[in-house]
Amino acid sequence: MLLVNRTIICMFLIFLSALSLADELKPFSSDGCSAFPDGTLQQNELWLSCCTAHDYAYWKGGTYQERQKTDQDLQVCVEKVGEPEIALLMLAGVRVGGSPFFPTTFRWGYGWSYPRFYGPLTEEELKALKSMDSLDSIKSSDK
Repeated sequence: MLLVNRTIICMFLIFLSALSLADELKPFSSDGCSAFPDGTLQQNELWLSCCTAHDYAYWKGGTYQERQKTDQDLQVCVEKVGEPEIALLMLAGVRVGGSPFFPTTFRWGYGWSYPRFYGPLTEEELKALKSMDSLDSIKSSDK
């Protein structure tokens, strides 16, 4: 019984320490359309900008409703480049594979340390995003 209690306490402490890391924001990165092509054979980056915008929203994370809107925005963007069937396929893929519950590099909220599930961004997280966006704009203007 004592061993079981110690194990439960240790697991709880590990879980709490993982949660305390959730406010660390990694620099934005995008892998394009993840495990999906970035375009057609003729236009190999046809919908890449749609995926990059989608990745930016996923990097930030947020609420479940924000994720739904982000995924719908991806679908609309890919439809606008003339690929409605591809858009539906991509929507299905991101709805299944982008869950924040998976410790993947393309999950909802991947900019934050895992685990960072659904929920509105805190004031501190919004400040970290704004600071990161400012650094990115400075880096872009240096080029």
